[in-house]
Amino acid sequence: MTDPKPTGEAPRPESDPHQGPPPPPKPPRRNWLARILLLLLLVSVLFNLGFYAMYQEFFASSDGPSEQFESGDQFAEQKIAIISISGTIMPPFTERILRAIEQADKDDQVKAVLLEVDSPGGLVADSHQIYHRLVELREKKPIAVSMKRMAASGGYYVSMGAGTDGVIFAEPTTWTGSLGVIIPRFDLSGLADKVGIVSDPLKTGEFKDALNPFRNMTKREREVWDHILDESYQRFINIIADNRKDLDYDQVKKLATGQIYTATDAKANGLIDEIGYQEDAIAYLQKKTGFEKVRVIRYTHPASLADILLSTAEAGQVENRKQALLESTVPRAMYYTSWLGDVPGLQ
Repeated sequence: MTDPKPTGEAPRPESDPHQGPPPPPKPPRRNWLARILLLLLLVSVLFNLGFYAMYQEFFASSDGPSEQFESGDQFAEQKIAIISISGTIMPPFTERILRAIEQADKDDQVKAVLLEVDSPGGLVADSHQIYHRLVELREKKPIAVSMKRMAASGGYYVSMGAGTDGVIFAEPTTWTGSLGVIIPRFDLSGLADKVGIVSDPLKTGEFKDALNPFRNMTKREREVWDHILDESYQRFINIIADNRKDLDYDQVKKLATGQIYTATDAKANGLIDEIGYQEDAIAYLQKKTGFEKVRVIRYTHPASLADILLSTAEAGQVENRKQALLESTVPRAMYYTSWLGDVPGLQ
């Protein structure tokens, strides 16, 4: 027998039936390189998005809000500025509103301001800060109010910034009123008894943990907080009486039961002036300023990183639920419509 002729190919190893099939071929290295490059690109986009948001917010805090054309004559020199107050009145949105008021005050081309309110209220201090700045602004420029879906509690409080010379418009479906003060508090004492939780805080004064949710309030603690609530309540009533020319203190007090009023009932009780829409309020301001052509602009603010990656409401709700029990002992007096659901930082 003769040896087989060489074919130039390496001899194939005989398969071993005990070892199974040969391993699959390794993927080309270029596939792994493409994946790494794609991952780096995504990381770069996220970083640049964050830097852009921080850049815009930094310069917004220095230069104030931006202007966005709303309606009217785009080339008119004289302006009516819309300042929007929406959602819960609380930081960081309070600072944005205050910057918008300051911008309208300094801009000589702004001849009037429309306060657009769509809010269930918010913190007592923040509501009063906005009201105080509006009082200063109305000494120079007329203010009108356009109430949207809701202008209740603190939302009504800030509307008083228009003063006796300003006109408050509310849409036919607006809910307003809810005049009063609330300090949300959880009473978990019954649950604590069932699960064996004993509240024993180390404190330096009798009233340091007066809002402790794991025990009942004492009579003296309730008296202290009743006094605090009443002071804020009296301030609210007096501010309404001072700014609604057809209402006195006693009339306002009868209305300040926490009740919500429809637009029709609010007008009948003297809480608003007209039932109308934003365009009606703008027409009123244009007539009051006496300018035939005006440019209506809206103040806008750059989105923060949280606003971009998450909606503001979603980000707030996630954080609120994580901190609810921890913050339940922190007192927060609020001009707020409590039945609306989650109170930022409290529920």
